Amino acid sequence: MTSTPDLLRIAVPNKGSLAQAAADMLRESGYRQRQDSKELTLVDVENAAEFFYLRPRDIALYVGEGTLDVGITGRDLLLDSGAKAEEVMALGFGRSTFRFAGPTGRYADLAQLQGARIATSYVGLVQQYLAERGIDATVNRLDGAVESSVQLGVADVIADVVETGSTLGKAGLEIFGEPLLESEAVLVTRGGAVPTGLDVFRRRLEGVMVARSYVMMDYDVPSEHVSAAVALTPGIESPTVSPLHREGWYAVRAMVPRATAQRIMDELWEVGARAILVTDIHACRL
Repeated sequence: MTSTPDLLRIAVPNKGSLAQAAADMLRESGYRQRQDSKELTLVDVENAAEFFYLRPRDIALYVGEGTLDVGITGRDLLLDSGAKAEEVMALGFGRSTFRFAGPTGRYADLAQLQGARIATSYVGLVQQYLAERGIDATVNRLDGAVESSVQLGVADVIADVVETGSTLGKAGLEIFGEPLLESEAVLVTRGGAVPTGLDVFRRRLEGVMVARSYVMMDYDVPSEHVSAAVALTPGIESPTVSPLHREGWYAVRAMVPRATAQRIMDELWEVGARAILVTDIHACRL
């Protein structure tokens, strides 16, 4: 694999549930992304980055061996790979829960897995989980549609990503025990290594995550109610409070969580704030 010197070499999922969300985050971070899904690499000289589009399952291996500097993959795939890569930060998308499931009514806790045959697409992850708990079971790799393995008699239990559980129910299965793992997309790099350019890349991604989680709120409020209003909108560090031309009134600007913005607007209105506006934040550095 060849690359251009002095560019941060970044592995990006080329397909699957993480691919589009990863590309969207990178675009929002100011990086160019491929227009054709057949492109395997893309050089963004202006942003000192080179992107390699790879199978999500392979990304931790390339990064762990030092072939590439950083990568975006799933936490489940990172742990399953056994690669010498480590998680740098969670990226807030691609969330999933990894669970055991067996025939309805047959299993209640993990102790019953002793001696069981377990089918999964994540052999390394499951074997490590069982070993840490002293459970001796046979773990077999199956790629895709592991729910059918119990019905076909090749497994007693499965370990897989579970969203609603509806697919499991149709196969006569139910989840049991605690989750093996709460997974999501993560940024990974080689253990102990800090590639040149990683700090800038990470700050850009962090800026996108904050921008997605917060909005900017502006409002006017009478001087006697400034303290009450500011208590509702403390901002990240502190709100901006400026006197208006209208005597006795102040303009306030603060970042507020997107999820609670509507409720905060209602509460501001109740304490006397007016001209309350909310705008999106497209990028930030905090």
